[in-house]
Amino acid sequence: MSLLRSLAFNVFFYSWTTVIVTAGLPLLLGPRSGLYHLGRLWVRVTMAGLALICGLRYEVRGLERLPKGAFLVAAKHQSAWDTMIFSLLLWEHSFILKQELTWIPLFGLYLLRAGLVPVDRQGGSKALRKMIAKAKAVAADGRPLVIFPEGTRVAPGERRPYHPGVAALYGQLDISVVPVALNSGLFWGRRSFVKRPGTILLEFLPKIDPGLNRKEFLQQLEATIEGSSMALAQEAAPALRQSMAQPSG
Repeated sequence: MSLLRSLAFNVFFYSWTTVIVTAGLPLLLGPRSGLYHLGRLWVRVTMAGLALICGLRYEVRGLERLPKGAFLVAAKHQSAWDTMIFSLLLWEHSFILKQELTWIPLFGLYLLRAGLVPVDRQGGSKALRKMIAKAKAVAADGRPLVIFPEGTRVAPGERRPYHPGVAALYGQLDISVVPVALNSGLFWGRRSFVKRPGTILLEFLPKIDPGLNRKEFLQQLEATIEGSSMALAQEAAPALRQSMAQPSG
């Protein structure tokens, strides 16, 4: 049944996205807050569709650990789900995202108008300086930022080096970093069509305050995120085995 449910969800998702992108066009001329309300509506209905159609829900832990004002969320990245959920958890946040996403017709215009920070991943030190300058403007406005330190979706159990951009932001912005662990890839995998029923777990972990050197920061960040994400994967293992035992079609 997972295959049929996933097909039904994809039809729903792309239809709903087309409706919301078209209906929201007038908001591009208004204040940024209107786009955030629109984004929250899009994600809230999408998550409801996931739960209703695919039986895929989520649980968030550690919201009380979020500091006031500007801070940097450094999150594990396993699924497309990760790119949506923070719209419900943070208000007027900004994403550090690959520049190519802003080239998507119309959708990219929404990203730019919302004040997200695109990065040219092939641009070297010049692109890094530009990213930091834009991120400083976001932090000065008291808004949180979100970055995926691995730079791409990574399957559960696999490891990729954390990019230097997160360390540069930590060193230059002088704000706390909140690590985030999750296990979304177990249920909605990287480039996977099938969405399996279950409960995705996302946890905000204790913040890392400014003051560490680059090496200490990266070591602490990676150890915290990877260790906690592994723990969340192990916690979900019984339910995942039960889900995978069901027929796919």
